Amino acid sequence: MMAQIQKDNDRLDLAPKKFNMWIFIFTSFMFFAALTSGFIVYSGGKGHGLNVIMPNAFLYSTIIIVLSSGTLFLASKASKTLQFAKQRLFLWLTFALGLAFFAMQLYAMYVLAYKMQIHFVDDNASRSFVYVFAGMHLVHIIAAILLLLNTLWGSYKNIPQVRNLFKMEMTSIFWHFLGIIWIYLYVFLLLNQN
Repeated sequence: MMAQIQKDNDRLDLAPKKFNMWIFIFTSFMFFAALTSGFIVYSGGKGHGLNVIMPNAFLYSTIIIVLSSGTLFLASKASKTLQFAKQRLFLWLTFALGLAFFAMQLYAMYVLAYKMQIHFVDDNASRSFVYVFAGMHLVHIIAAILLLLNTLWGSYKNIPQVRNLFKMEMTSIFWHFLGIIWIYLYVFLLLNQN
């Protein structure tokens, strides 16, 4: 009986946090929608097109983030079946892929700046938008990696299963959202690169 009361209390305590996550996701979505709208308005002017072929590193980072969503899905599945060793393994793999995504994005910006000579401060501001898109997404990725580490740390502690599942759910929602946002941004840049 006490265990059921504690479980119900945990669910009640966690509901506002989940609502806050959805509010944050909605505002992040609107933020990226506003950025892409600004790009469309600016690049619609004569001579303001991007005229840049996106570095291959952006494609590789897209593949990495899709793989990381797969490993996080497997971690979530393992947590639901109480396979904590598998959960930790897939969380560590997701963490490593998250770091690889971050590094690949930085490399793509390096290629833009030093190999292609396209800088953040440019006469054509549509080129600056590439840095803004990638940079703002990386800020969100840092938050997602910290959330992932919190979930990973919680998987090593003896926390109630309802809290473990909640951490997994929150991390999954945010991580998959960022994957979708990056795919949207990458396709958007591909469609506007010429």
